[in-house]
Amino acid sequence: MEQKDLITTGWADYELLDSGNGRKLERFGSVITDRPDTQAIWSPARDEVWSTATAKFTQEGKDNKWEFKGEVPEKWILNFHGLIFGLRFGNFKHLGVFPEHAVQWNWLEEKVKALGTANVLNLFGYTGAASLAARVAGAEVTHVDSSKQSVEWASENAKLSDIEEGIRWIVDDAAAFVKREVKRGAKYEGIVLDPPAFGRGAKGQVWHIEEDLLPLLRDLKEILSPKPGSFLLLSGYAAGFAPRSFAQAVESVFDQNVEITFGNLDLQESNSDRVIPTGIYVRLILT
Repeated sequence: MEQKDLITTGWADYELLDSGNGRKLERFGSVITDRPDTQAIWSPARDEVWSTATAKFTQEGKDNKWEFKGEVPEKWILNFHGLIFGLRFGNFKHLGVFPEHAVQWNWLEEKVKALGTANVLNLFGYTGAASLAARVAGAEVTHVDSSKQSVEWASENAKLSDIEEGIRWIVDDAAAFVKREVKRGAKYEGIVLDPPAFGRGAKGQVWHIEEDLLPLLRDLKEILSPKPGSFLLLSGYAAGFAPRSFAQAVESVFDQNVEITFGNLDLQESNSDRVIPTGIYVRLILT
């Protein structure tokens, strides 16, 4: 196994402007947001830019809310090299895209193209960024999420990106869906999963990552194609585990003829080398 932290820098439609005092200042297209981030325990480097925020998310006990300055759109788009994501202000601090995963979208496209033809399964697929990245690279994609709203949002993003076919949208519990795929003898050359620490399935199934991740990985081994170059991409956000813990869980299941890379997912500020650790990842490739 190789440990390597991955750093996402900004692009034309996104940049991390500054961070500190438990918050981060970001530009998503024309909208500048000020949001909490528990990792940012340092001091801001550019005090003067924080006043440019047009949307600020605040948390006081159970009272979470967005505060707006001036005219702010209810919905707008973010362009990532031709992939179009519709953004909106949710009930929590999220907007519908995790920009730190941009380095993973690029990797997905590269691995799918190297395979030539591929079926890719995206579990806990949220609003579909990974599904879109795999599809534009030529994969047939199965996108699974227990939230009907998230799947509809992902489908809207596909339409915005002029992707009209090649993605199967499924509202279902991820673990339950995979168990049925094992029984059906399904095979995928690529598997992507970004499980929460805690969640509920489409029929109220409870997900605890510390109890349920390893059984899911065992089922995923059964449906991962043995074709060399087939891959698994596991990400974690606020899961409370070190990246090596995730990597060793994967290694304990996929224990032969594999290459495993793992580490932190970081976001880099646009005017410095400083980064915010945002999550962890494991990449596995069959050799």
